[in-house]
Amino acid sequence: MPVQNIEKSTGLDSSYITTATIDTPSLSDAGLSPTYSVLAKDEFGQQQEKYIAGERPLTIYVNKKEIVTLMTLGTQPEALVLGYLRNQGFVTNISEVKSVQVDWETESAAIVTQTEHDWNEKLSQRTITSGCGQGTVFGNMMDQLDKIQIKSTNILQSTLYALLNNISKQNEVYKRAGGVHGCALCKNDKQLIFVEDVGRHNAVDTISGLMWLNNITGEDKTFYTTGRLTSEMVIKVAQMSVPTLLSRSGITQMGLSIAQQLGVTLIARAKGKHFLIFNGDDNITLDATPPLNKIKKS
Repeated sequence: MPVQNIEKSTGLDSSYITTATIDTPSLSDAGLSPTYSVLAKDEFGQQQEKYIAGERPLTIYVNKKEIVTLMTLGTQPEALVLGYLRNQGFVTNISEVKSVQVDWETESAAIVTQTEHDWNEKLSQRTITSGCGQGTVFGNMMDQLDKIQIKSTNILQSTLYALLNNISKQNEVYKRAGGVHGCALCKNDKQLIFVEDVGRHNAVDTISGLMWLNNITGEDKTFYTTGRLTSEMVIKVAQMSVPTLLSRSGITQMGLSIAQQLGVTLIARAKGKHFLIFNGDDNITLDATPPLNKIKKS
């Protein structure tokens, strides 16, 4: 997937792409339209043309072995597949992947790796998460948390406000059709990559895949999601080495516990001028505190 295609679809500034050489796999180009036109009748019995979000099954096969079936918009399936394999620990280096070929006629993604792997034990340990669309975690992911090291970064309150304002201009699929979540990889008050999908876990995996393909690091970034901050979301963002996780929604107890364990700054209920810091408050500099009567608490 050439860098110029990534820039066109996500607005990514090429200056954020590192110059280190990486071996990228051969990729198909099987992106689908995110919305479809349908007819619906309103409360007055009037027929209207409306748009709905796409949703297609995509079964991942690695070296002809079935791994999982994802439900997705299908806009960037190759990046989704790579990010999924990366975040689930099936593949740890992109150079291990020879090719990713997506075929919507068979609703499948065929991945070929440099070497064969025995993942029977890993596949036998499957946890269905609270992710919308039922996310899945394989193997002993929880046992691998001690290997993750997060380097904390400081963020200005004013930068958070500017970022939230900029992100509010995104969500094109949601505005047109609803039914999707959005995620963004951000640097300061700018979003580098923005992805929408029917499940937030798909969106974060797609961003992870795009970061991998373009050799983008996460150490000095912020990750934004419209969905709640569950354990799965915190783990995936931590695996990408992103120190700050920001959501307009709420959090779960396990999500908070893992953020505390890994040192991820966790900010939820973030909208307009309001936010709640659940972990890492010493990493947020309050330089733009608004008047109390101007904030609608949530």
